[in-house]
Amino acid sequence: MSGLHIGIVGGGVGGLAAAVALRSAGHRVSIYEQAGKFARVGADINLTPNAVRALDGLGQGVGAAVRRHGAQPTFRISRDWDTGLETSRLGMGNVAEQQYGAPQVTIHRADVLAALTDALPAELIQFGRRLKGLQDDAQGVKLQFEDGGSEQVDVAIGADGIHSRVRAHLFGDEYPRFTGVVSFRSVVPTERVRDVPEIDAFTKWWGPNPQSQIVTFPLNQGRETFIFATTGQDSWTEESWTSPGDVQELRGFYRDFHPDARKLLDACDSTLKSALYEREPMPQWSRGCVTLLGDACHPMLPFMAQGACMAIEDAVVLGRALGPVTARAQAPQALLSYAATRQERTARIQVGSRGNQWMKTQGNADWVYGYDAWKVPLAVA
Repeated sequence: MSGLHIGIVGGGVGGLAAAVALRSAGHRVSIYEQAGKFARVGADINLTPNAVRALDGLGQGVGAAVRRHGAQPTFRISRDWDTGLETSRLGMGNVAEQQYGAPQVTIHRADVLAALTDALPAELIQFGRRLKGLQDDAQGVKLQFEDGGSEQVDVAIGADGIHSRVRAHLFGDEYPRFTGVVSFRSVVPTERVRDVPEIDAFTKWWGPNPQSQIVTFPLNQGRETFIFATTGQDSWTEESWTSPGDVQELRGFYRDFHPDARKLLDACDSTLKSALYEREPMPQWSRGCVTLLGDACHPMLPFMAQGACMAIEDAVVLGRALGPVTARAQAPQALLSYAATRQERTARIQVGSRGNQWMKTQGNADWVYGYDAWKVPLAVA
């Protein structure tokens, strides 16, 4: 394969999507993942039509695999926390397919990773490679790893999450801010909550303050239901996605919610708890032949359900920006174009997610769901 050799630090959803897009554009790709292997850990995620359409464009069966393993909610519904009254409703499923060219798909992160890795040769992914440092000079970008090894590539992509080491090497250490909000995550068999109205929809129960909410959506073709709840709790600062929580504590936080919302929590045998962190929008993503992608440059709160979606959009736009590049000297300008194309949108969604008012009342979702990463004009940097 001709083209540049591009090293991607981080084998998450954004990094793998970027690898598929960049290979399709004619580049050689290596992925460096710090984990020893991919495991079925992490969050269940919501892929809204903008992200599913972006995955469809990658080809190689990625979009079909996501549809096959995920669920497709019928509606996106908002309800008041104590009365249960509906405050907004947006048709998804076939309605979204007709309006946006793709449905909403709710799915476990591991199933998205599997769909993407199936589109890549296995030898492209190197596990157990934790970045120690990098150097960008006339010869290329040298990536140094904690195992003592190093690799030289033409271009490096930091897709290594909110604690990005690539970001720190580019712009210095900067620590994410704890928001004072914690989250609980549980998955239950749908048969346990079958009497909750419209359990096949994506439903958000809006609490008495912006920190308090319960979100549910179907998984595994509707066989399971994902329950995601948030509340304010300044005393909790554990950021791991896999810290065990207390089901009784979970139920206690929402004891005044509507009976249908409480039924969801009563069905939970266990829960995982984590603190939610964020950063401010970044004014700069790239330096030389190194750039950032996904949570490495725009981590956001989950209240618009766009974290993974933005990383997938980034991957597509990055692939398009680097597509015509045949020489390393052209790469810095292409990376600036990629960033300039994406920064306004991702910053708007970061700030909107923090405000947590998205679709609380009836509104137009087109500016989020109607975005087409394959067609948006590339900015001239």
